[in-house]
Amino acid sequence: MNRLHKSTILLLTLLIACSPKKQEHSQIPETIIPVKTIAVVKQELNPDIYVSGQFTTEDESVLSFKNGGIVRTIYVREGDAIKKGQLLATLDMTEIDAITGQAEIVLEKAVRDYNRATSLYRDSVATLEQMQNAQTAMEIAQKQVANARYNRKTGSIYANRSGYVLRKFAQEGQTVGPGTPILQINGASQGKWVLKSGVSDFQWASIGVGDKAIITTDALPGKEIPGTVTARSEGSDPMSGTFWISISLAGNQHHGIAAGLFGKARVTVNKKVEAWTLPYDALMDSEKDKGYVFVLTDSNIVKKIPVTIDRLDQGKVIISAGLEGYDRVIMEGNAYLVGGMKVKVIE
Repeated sequence: MNRLHKSTILLLTLLIACSPKKQEHSQIPETIIPVKTIAVVKQELNPDIYVSGQFTTEDESVLSFKNGGIVRTIYVREGDAIKKGQLLATLDMTEIDAITGQAEIVLEKAVRDYNRATSLYRDSVATLEQMQNAQTAMEIAQKQVANARYNRKTGSIYANRSGYVLRKFAQEGQTVGPGTPILQINGASQGKWVLKSGVSDFQWASIGVGDKAIITTDALPGKEIPGTVTARSEGSDPMSGTFWISISLAGNQHHGIAAGLFGKARVTVNKKVEAWTLPYDALMDSEKDKGYVFVLTDSNIVKKIPVTIDRLDQGKVIISAGLEGYDRVIMEGNAYLVGGMKVKVIE
């Protein structure tokens, strides 16, 4: 084969290789994900509401000194029983005693000056103004003595009720400022125990004062303590953003209970509320009381919307807000969806 013939074959081969291939498919068909939906209807619910919290009493007090100083003696320990009027702690009184003694000396001099000015005024030697100034100085000194003696009295902490010492915040020899917490006590000896629980806004709206409850705690296994909702907050906690309720233990049910113990309660609410009930699989990206679900529009286009979760109840999700205006929620196939996608509904 001559050289010219070889060149012609090579040129034809290159032309064939570079020519565009015929497309088998002119357009890739759009993928439509099959999904299953569930109809959602807002219903009246009157369920039991489960809450948790810590046991405390209605009369806890944090005790402190009015003035700062060095803690001299703390006479009680955590857990000790105390009686009303019992001496609990004292400050080192050296500085306070010195201030009190100084005020008393100033008062003695003021009294002498006033008596002398009065005598001279009677003899027409001192003027009325001089006598009145001496009287004013004496009255100021009296007030200073009264203030010093009051500060000396507040250098000791006395129990304002009978109960127990819950916590001790300071130690002997420690320097504390005015109002620094020293001891926390309660009136637990009177048996006024409550379970204080944080609740969501939906639960708060459902629970009312007077609703009955059953309380349990791991400290008393197998025991159910009856209780009644006796108080609820009128505003949310600025730190946690939650509301709270207080459940009082019925009768003399405080044996084995201590402040700070964790407890649970099943509250039977009397007020009926409206909410949506969804399968747990319908919920996406949940965190605390927030989550998302996919809803279906009339044109089979999905939309991802936020919802407010009230609670989980036996595998179901109770939704308190977010589904207004929607009647179908996607319960299967939602893991592959994004907002705005068209889907095929499988009955």
